[in-house]
Order: sequence, then C-alpha cells, then structure tokens
Amino acid sequence: MSATPKAVPRPVSKAPAPALREDKTYELADMFKMLGDPSRLRIVIATLEGPVSVGDIAERLGLSLSLVSHHLRLLRAARLVTADRRGKQIFYMIHDQHVAHVISDMIAHVNEDAE
Repeated sequence: MSATPKAVPRPVSKAPAPALREDKTYELADMFKMLGDPSRLRIVIATLEGPVSVGDIAERLGLSLSLVSHHLRLLRAARLVTADRRGKQIFYMIHDQHVAHVISDMIAHVNEDAE
C-alpha cells in the first residue's frame, strides 16, 4: 500500500517582508485575534459581497441582531469593516481592499486542501 504523495509547496516570494513597527505588530495581532472568533469571521466574509444590513447578516448567518451588532461594533473598532448609514439603516462592508484580499486569500488557501 503506497502513501498518497503530499503536494509540493510552491516557492514563496523572495521579496523582503514589509517593515512593521513593534506597536503595529500588536495592532496586527489584535486584528487576527478578532478574526479568530468564528461568528466574527463569518460576519466579515458576509461583507465581502458588498454593503449588507445588520438584519440581513443576522438572518443569513442565523445569529441574533444584538450579537451581530456587538460583533460589528468590535470589527469597526478594529478597522475590519466600515459602516454607511442610509436613512434609518446602517449597511456594513469590508473596510478596504487590503482586508478583502487577506480574507479572500485565506479562503482560497483553506479550500486548496479540499480539492
């Protein structure tokens, strides 16, 4: 019985890593901690498709409005999502393309194992 060969890792860029001040290292670690909660991560993923209301997020993910609102407040403070008030409703979206790329790339990364 032969073992299934493992995929050969692709070479990584030889470009130097971007410089990061120590205080920014802590800020970055806090952002990743924020994404360590599955509910918050699911909320961030829901905002990748464009502006979405709290109610739509709650319904789509099967979470309570108060829990979604709580998580969105934390995600806004961490600059992972941003809000846009339209009349009485607030719509949330991914903060910027940097965050969108990180999340999208990590989704692609974990899905590679599934193929």
